[in-house]
Amino acid sequence: MYPMVPGSTVTLERGKDGMVGLTIGGGAPYCPSLYVVQVFENTPAWKEGTLKAGDELMAVNTRSLKGMTKVQAAKFIQRIDGDVTFTYAKLTVDTNHFKEAKGLDMVMKKVKHKCIERMSSGTADKLGLTRAVLCNDDLAKKLEEFERNAKFYKEMIVRSHYLLLDFNAVCGVYKGMGDLFSQIAVREKCAANEAFTIFADTHRNYHKAGTEFQKKAAPIMNKLGTYLHKAVPDMRLTIKKYANAKFEYLAYCLKIKEMDDEEYTFNSLDDPLPRVEEGNYEYRVVLRCRAQARAYFLQLRSDVRVKLQLLNSKHVQDLTVQLEQWTKVQLAYYEEAAAISDKANVFPIDIDLSTVVDAQ
Repeated sequence: MYPMVPGSTVTLERGKDGMVGLTIGGGAPYCPSLYVVQVFENTPAWKEGTLKAGDELMAVNTRSLKGMTKVQAAKFIQRIDGDVTFTYAKLTVDTNHFKEAKGLDMVMKKVKHKCIERMSSGTADKLGLTRAVLCNDDLAKKLEEFERNAKFYKEMIVRSHYLLLDFNAVCGVYKGMGDLFSQIAVREKCAANEAFTIFADTHRNYHKAGTEFQKKAAPIMNKLGTYLHKAVPDMRLTIKKYANAKFEYLAYCLKIKEMDDEEYTFNSLDDPLPRVEEGNYEYRVVLRCRAQARAYFLQLRSDVRVKLQLLNSKHVQDLTVQLEQWTKVQLAYYEEAAAISDKANVFPIDIDLSTVVDAQ
């Protein structure tokens, strides 16, 4: 049995729909107590924040709920005009200790939900996993888009890296040809000497322009790499935490469903479970754990949404800026290379090839 703190009261205003935002479980004829099953988000009970899943409801507006069924209690609350004052007993329990005690069971349930991650809701329902529909939440498509972007960046950076490597090799060829033409120019005379000197200078200028292009292009690739090597791993870590929180919440949903089915089976035989007759404390602790897991899951889902939105904005803006810079740098190189080529107009060249061969 888990400790309770009795005797506290809380007054709740009704919402626009006339509800206070609670669902009730337990009650006659099998359970001696009525308790909070769930507090819905953005309702008076949720905003007030006192009542939690698992807390026992003892009285409403000083009227005792003892001996009522959950349906009778719900109708009694609905008939009250104005504010509703609950007398409740707070369930105080170390949920971490409970999680450790039920660790293997919950791990197996998380594994079960991971196995149905990509199942349709219809298939999950047929397998008895009616709450597995949360596995197919609307974030799935956004996460898939994120992974496609990450793959795109990876391929782009890898290809750009090989492009720069090949470009560096071409620049090395230009330098080698410049040196070769310079050596030939030394052995030639008159016009041929001048022509080969120009060729040598031209290829050396190609090498110089190409080296300058590489110096300007490398930082652009590094900035694009920041997205891939920093933003993407950080986002994947957040997604991993989110997925773990989601599966933990779904595991508690499955645990509650199993306990509900067990209770229904015994009640249909008019043979109530001992845990129900004793106040259904274990069930209420699972309700509390589920509520905590849900709150954490929703918080992480919100964080993932915000991060994905910011990351997508960064992806669009940065990619546009960096590719524009890359285009400008590449265009400047080709324009410079064209200008260098225009200056090397030395044809026709008169040369005695037999002399070159003999010299060699």
